[in-house]
Amino acid sequence: MLFSRGFSRLPKATFNRCSKWLLSHHRHPHPQDHHHRHRHFVLSPTHRVLGCRETYSWGSPFLSGVRHQIHQESSSLAEEQLDPFSLVADELSLLADRLRSMVVAEVPKLASAAEYFFKMGVEGKRFRPTVLLLMATALNVPLPRPALAEVPETLSTELRTRQQCIAEITEMIHVASLLHDDVLDDAETRRGIGSLNIMMGNKVAVLAGDFLLSRACVALASLKNTEVVSLLATVVEHLVTGETMQMTSTSEQRVSMEYYLQKTYYKTASLISNSCKAIALLAGQTAEVSMLAFEYGKNLGLAFQLIDDVLDFTGTSASLGKGSLSDIRHGIITAPILFAIEEFPQLDAVVKRGLDNPADIDLALDYLGKSRGIQRTRELAMKHANLAAEAIDSLPESGDEDVLRSRRALIDLTHRVITRTK
Repeated sequence: MLFSRGFSRLPKATFNRCSKWLLSHHRHPHPQDHHHRHRHFVLSPTHRVLGCRETYSWGSPFLSGVRHQIHQESSSLAEEQLDPFSLVADELSLLADRLRSMVVAEVPKLASAAEYFFKMGVEGKRFRPTVLLLMATALNVPLPRPALAEVPETLSTELRTRQQCIAEITEMIHVASLLHDDVLDDAETRRGIGSLNIMMGNKVAVLAGDFLLSRACVALASLKNTEVVSLLATVVEHLVTGETMQMTSTSEQRVSMEYYLQKTYYKTASLISNSCKAIALLAGQTAEVSMLAFEYGKNLGLAFQLIDDVLDFTGTSASLGKGSLSDIRHGIITAPILFAIEEFPQLDAVVKRGLDNPADIDLALDYLGKSRGIQRTRELAMKHANLAAEAIDSLPESGDEDVLRSRRALIDLTHRVITRTK
């Protein structure tokens, strides 16, 4: 059951259909009657321009009239569709405006660089802010006493503003990491346009990333919550650790699935998982509920990156907004190749040579094409997407329509993550 006794359980119904669709569209179909298990790691101010002080209006006129049922067997996939982004569209628009105001700098060139990916039309999918705003509503449930004993009515508005601040901080940290990554990877495009390092040079790109991190820190300090500050400071540490793991891995570590997943958590999933947990902590939720929020973010982040790794092999530069095959061309080994090595052990030696030779890259791609590497990566992504959905399923029951709608939207995002093509 999902959220209440009358709902059917989403993951099995929806993901079975997803699985059939994904496997039927794979260019090298294989039998599906073999299942593989893998060991996974366990992760036991304030001037107005800085944000976090203005209040958004959460009540959108269209929300009260919207009625959706959770994906049921009798409904078609089109009828089941729920647009998570539309539920928070008003807030996302205001958030985008505030982000643009938060990255204003005294030096014109720095200001231009810092706002490069916050300009209208190149803001990206705003996936992380959407997740966090939906999570804020999904956790809007009565708290156990005595937490409610002295809570004034006005607190809900103040709380929402603070949770929106987490979404802003998360997006600034994310964009800063993109700017730094593009310098490290010598990337030429990002979000369908020239990368900042190409347009303004590596030094300006690095400084712009640093500037965004400093603005995120100021906004974070304004929350005056040491546990939340510690969480997001750890995220920045994880980003650096993950990038260093990628740059300094030994030949044995390069072909280790466990090492790959740990690095992927640090580089991609830590930000969204710890930000989800921060949303719960600001709401005064219990340790158990906060951990469910964390688990949702962690598994959604891992599923997202696994599909990203698939798309690096199967997508086009136009659809991705960046070059395809960029990882393997930089000698970065991801899940599809790791799964291919399990089927073709001779690929191990090719990978350990470093893939500096174009002939070795072609050979690796040939082995990948003959293997189930792409399919098994998608299956692993679906496993993590299911775990994310189960975390939402386990949240305390609620009869509030906005809460239930946001939870359904969070589960819908797990479906969108594994079926996306860009």
